[in-house]
Amino acid sequence: MHIVSLAGGIGGARFLRGLRATEPDATITVIGNTGDDITLFGLRVCPDLDTVMYTLGGGIDEEQGWGRAKESHVVKEELAAYGVEPQWFGLGDRDFATHIVRSQMLEAGYPLSQITEALCARWQPGVRLLPMTDDRCETHVVIEDEHGRRAVHFQEWWVRLRASVPAQSFALVGVDRAKPAPGVLDAIRQADVVILPPSNPVVSIGTILQVPGIREALLPKTVVGVSPIIGGAPVRGMADACLTAIGVETTAQAVLELYGSDLIDGWLVAEEDAGVALDGVRVVARPILMHDAEAAAGIARTALDLALELSR
Repeated sequence: MHIVSLAGGIGGARFLRGLRATEPDATITVIGNTGDDITLFGLRVCPDLDTVMYTLGGGIDEEQGWGRAKESHVVKEELAAYGVEPQWFGLGDRDFATHIVRSQMLEAGYPLSQITEALCARWQPGVRLLPMTDDRCETHVVIEDEHGRRAVHFQEWWVRLRASVPAQSFALVGVDRAKPAPGVLDAIRQADVVILPPSNPVVSIGTILQVPGIREALLPKTVVGVSPIIGGAPVRGMADACLTAIGVETTAQAVLELYGSDLIDGWLVAEEDAGVALDGVRVVARPILMHDAEAAAGIARTALDLALELSR
């Protein structure tokens, strides 16, 4: 069985770990968001790709859900001592090595998809991890604060400002010229089912869907999504701030409508959201809080079973 999944950061990575555990013999291709990539200290950082790679490869800091386990921050402290900015983005010493390798390979002319494959050779995540595109795309956020109306990189809005300044809009710079990374469209065409984990529907999965050709390739496939919203609140993170910025309510119903019935065939929601409905979509209500690895595997199993049922 060939499964394709679109994924962002922590929620997507933990769901994928559950999916791999519940269907170990399947071929799983993960199309990762690169819209929140950023260059820091001269190094290219790919937070969502790395979170998936570290989580599935056993190197993640389980408590915070991102970054490396048993991390230290000597380099960060030394950069701060020199007054080097930004100091609000905390790269660890072990994590720096990944970004150094990636940046050296980019400078040597390798595309991001080949670099990601090379990095995964160390971590052995048990899935094929592909960036959504090899082209440079960055999500920027239009805000208005004491400095006036301006655009900041998504990471500054997310990490430094903690989404405390309302986003007026999002701009995915470079997406109009982007092409799906090699292997992305082929994986979708060969997929038996497609699973959308509970990643951010605006700046993770929504970003991947903006790459020309990806959403169109998904339309003929059986697609099942897991709601990132439980009872009107995000499962994790600040998805509500992202949804508000694009005029969408923070509900499982509204996220389903955002994706659309042309894309979604099945929608897995929490029991408290059992009233969600959309013509042409099979909605199933189950416990969907991934409080541990066993729960994540159970949720992934339910989503996969629903997808297989619908595909038949």
